[in-house]
Amino acid sequence: MGQKVSPIGLRVGVNRDWSSTWFADKKTFAKYLKEDNTIREFIKKNYYSCSISSITLERTEKKLVVNILTARPGMIIGNKGAGIETLKKQISKLTECKTIVINIKEVKKPDTDATLMAEAIATQLEKRVGWRRAMKQVLQKATKMGVKGVKIMVSGRLDGAEIARSEYYREGSLPLHTIKANIDYGTATAHTTFGAVGVKVWINKGDIYGKLGKTVKTEEGGNN
Repeated sequence: MGQKVSPIGLRVGVNRDWSSTWFADKKTFAKYLKEDNTIREFIKKNYYSCSISSITLERTEKKLVVNILTARPGMIIGNKGAGIETLKKQISKLTECKTIVINIKEVKKPDTDATLMAEAIATQLEKRVGWRRAMKQVLQKATKMGVKGVKIMVSGRLDGAEIARSEYYREGSLPLHTIKANIDYGTATAHTTFGAVGVKVWINKGDIYGKLGKTVKTEEGGNN
């Protein structure tokens, strides 16, 4: 079950919030859903070098709020906020909402963010760094930051092998079946000369008590 269920989707509504927050009827639901996906893909593609962790969207009848969590906020904001205005104009072409608000939030600890870790490994693989070395470097950085557990998996034609396979490194505890566990999950794809290599990262940041409550780090021998 742990390999077949998304750790994020499993916890939405329990101790994680939705990535899109809005209400729509049957006529507009599909349109909003497609717009959200288009906006996310556009931002991720054009601002990939900005180390974007997540993009959440909030809608009202005539207003769209885009929250961008990034490790490099200055690259998006630009000189005196010029980057924000440019991004607003680009997003306005993708949606019918007249009022667009963009909030940029900084990732305080990028070494413990699953998405940024996966993208860092994918970038190294594209630069022909060995997959074992790339995985171990990221794993060591996350462990030093004090997370409870980390698992990193790469899948594809590793070392140019004819048959694709999956390899992973794991350290610490990672209870995927425990709903209260705060599991961060991220994926990325490395486009190498031998084909695409998928990267998945799981991080256990402790336990969450109550809906969207405080994260508490438990001892290694405690209850998970």
